[in-house]
Amino acid sequence: MKQMMKQMGMEMEEIEGVEKVVIYTPAGNYVFDDAQVVATTMQGVTTYQISGEARFEEAVPEIPDEDVALVTSQTGATDEVARQMLIETRGDIAEAILKLTQQ
Repeated sequence: MKQMMKQMGMEMEEIEGVEKVVIYTPAGNYVFDDAQVVATTMQGVTTYQISGEARFEEAVPEIPDEDVALVTSQTGATDEVARQMLIETRGDIAEAILKLTQQ
C-alpha cells in the first residue's frame, strides 16, 4: 500500500506528540485534546486530518467601555454587573438594560 501511494506521489505521516488542536471561529473555538493528526501530501499540497473528540468553547464577546457606561447610566448597576450582563446578552445593550431593570 505504501509503495503504491509513493508511486502516486502521495505521502502520509502521523504527527507525533500532539497535545491539543484548536480551530478558531467567530462563534467560538473547537478544541481537540489528545487529537491524532495525519498529514497527507499529494501533488505538492498538504492536508491535515484530525481525529478525536472536540468540545466547543463559545467565544466571549468583546464589550466596549462605552456600552458598559451606557448600561450603567440607564440602570444604576455597577460597571462589573453591567459588563457581566452584556456578556450574558452577547453585547445586546437593550436586552441588558431590560434584564437589569427587571431585577
